[in-house]
Amino acid sequence: MRLAIVTPFLDRRHGTERAFAELVERLARDYHCEIHLFSQRVEDLPVTPWSRHRSAESGVIFWHRVPSAEGPLLFSFVFWYLLNRLCRWSFTFWHGAEFTLVLSPGVNCSDANVVIVHAIFHRLRELSQDHSEPTLQALCLFRRIHRQTYYALLTGLERRIYSNQRVTLAAVSKRTAAQLASYFHRTDVRVVSNGVDTVLFSPLERLARREQARDRRGFRTGDFVLLLIGNDWEVKGLATILRAMALLGDAPLRLIVVGSDSPQAFQQLAQGLGVFGRCQWEQPSSDVLDFYAAADVYVSPTREDSFGMPVAEAMACGLPVITSSDAGVSELLHDGIDGFVLRDPLDVSTLAKLLRLLHGQPELRERIGHSATQSALAWTWDRNAAAVWKLLNNRKG
Repeated sequence: MRLAIVTPFLDRRHGTERAFAELVERLARDYHCEIHLFSQRVEDLPVTPWSRHRSAESGVIFWHRVPSAEGPLLFSFVFWYLLNRLCRWSFTFWHGAEFTLVLSPGVNCSDANVVIVHAIFHRLRELSQDHSEPTLQALCLFRRIHRQTYYALLTGLERRIYSNQRVTLAAVSKRTAAQLASYFHRTDVRVVSNGVDTVLFSPLERLARREQARDRRGFRTGDFVLLLIGNDWEVKGLATILRAMALLGDAPLRLIVVGSDSPQAFQQLAQGLGVFGRCQWEQPSSDVLDFYAAADVYVSPTREDSFGMPVAEAMACGLPVITSSDAGVSELLHDGIDGFVLRDPLDVSTLAKLLRLLHGQPELRERIGHSATQSALAWTWDRNAAAVWKLLNNRKG
């Protein structure tokens, strides 16, 4: 099967991109697909640059580099959207090679046959218009205007693409499938949950690196380290975490925040709450395990997350996790057994109580972490790839 896969970039530093990298690698390696990856940037994935003199091979990932443009996100996305279509047309015109299917993680092109939905921008746009966080609203006015315009474009593309019954849709969680039904009347969506690499993300690997990861960040033995990974920190619940830390002023809490979001507004909020000195702001890294190794608990009281891969990875590492019912991964959790699920992601007091409970009871952390690891063992990328492969074959037929 010759697949055109369309995504702006692939790496193992970001959640959606890491999930798709795992899938692409298995489609080539295990199902012997001839993969043509149209992307601006590729890292942490074995690819072969395309040459017209190279004969196509099954099981190989050919990378067709799509030009990129510097500038605001809105401009760079429009440039990408137009150029990836042109690059694919040019390839088929000059080489006479038609693709069996075009596969995309989201609204990256208008001609995809199969789309695996990792985010619903209709929902994210609604949240961006919610004024429940007035402090951050005032501090990020320009960024919000740009984001609203960007979301307007993406929601328009969602209406066009996801409402088209000829496009086969898969969702990474039941939550996302329900949103596709609500917004676009698509009741034919297959749920294909993300997986986790339980060889890389394991208690053994995490504990082997714990001392070094904590020492490098200057943590002391008694520090209780919280971790949040992701972009769009307002949606991910960073403000709620900072406020919960402020309520627990007597506890030795530290926080690692990982992501590419603009930190200024949150740093000012942390300063106002008196917890800025206990926070560390770090950029994404392909060595994600290093973050889990430094942490004692993963915290993500998100207001919207189609899945939430860091939660699954933290669980595989044996860390207790706190997430919210607005994360797709919460469907796989058993509250109070292998993790904790907040019914209200803005409930600062309940989050603070959970953090105090976990800090004060090491045996509870160990028990929850052990159960989390056992649950995560069933969430394999091989299972994920098998489900997508079946979906592709059904579409091809």
